[in-house]
Amino acid sequence: MTGTDAWVFDLGNSRLKFAALEPGGWLGDMAAVPHAQGAFAAGWQSALPTRIGCAWIASVGPPGLLQQLTAALESRGGQIGMASTVPHFAGITIAYARPERLGVDRLLAMAAARARDPSPALVVGVGTALTLDLVDAEGRHRGGRIAPSPSLMREALQRRAPHLPLDGGEYVEFGIDTAAALASGCVGAAMGLVERSRREARALLGSEPRVWLHGGGVATLPEPLEGATHAPALVLEGLALWARRETGDPAPSLG
Repeated sequence: MTGTDAWVFDLGNSRLKFAALEPGGWLGDMAAVPHAQGAFAAGWQSALPTRIGCAWIASVGPPGLLQQLTAALESRGGQIGMASTVPHFAGITIAYARPERLGVDRLLAMAAARARDPSPALVVGVGTALTLDLVDAEGRHRGGRIAPSPSLMREALQRRAPHLPLDGGEYVEFGIDTAAALASGCVGAAMGLVERSRREARALLGSEPRVWLHGGGVATLPEPLEGATHAPALVLEGLALWARRETGDPAPSLG
């Protein structure tokens, strides 16, 4: 399974991220292709590797794009494996009564965070949505939150009030024009939710969880959250753990 003909693909709500599985199970450099309104960006197939021996996919994206992706990978010779949410994986026990309702990307991110550090974790994904998941020291998922990301907040406001700018504005604590006020409000709402979640997690667990940040929207945060670890490929790292479990390859430490 290892080698540059093995790949992992994370199809999210706004981007396709992928990386090679190098010898020993390490990830190569992450690449990304955006998509919107049910279509990949022009020329997206040219960004894919030309040859694939096997590929593992995690998807929360549109079914039509998943079909296009699997067809493109199969045309490159790839055998396809799909990750799915299961009650127990890589030391994580899902809190949901119906685990299949938890996005597979959230499970994989939690598993990767635990593989790096088994201490309590608050795993925060900033993409189309803002997701937060709490994991205790025993690997039990204690639940999570889902909210709009800052970019989605602004899209929703602009749809209802077209005179509001969709982007622009610098984050400040108190904006003195509309764009700055929007940036301050939407980004500030996301940061406030993370900080409240960290505080409540500390009260629930009796210790400070390590905060993990992943997703393309992390760059919208004006400054790193205190003590947080930025791990942009966390979902792909979890998918690599899934692939190694399926093939029986030993998993190296991700710490």
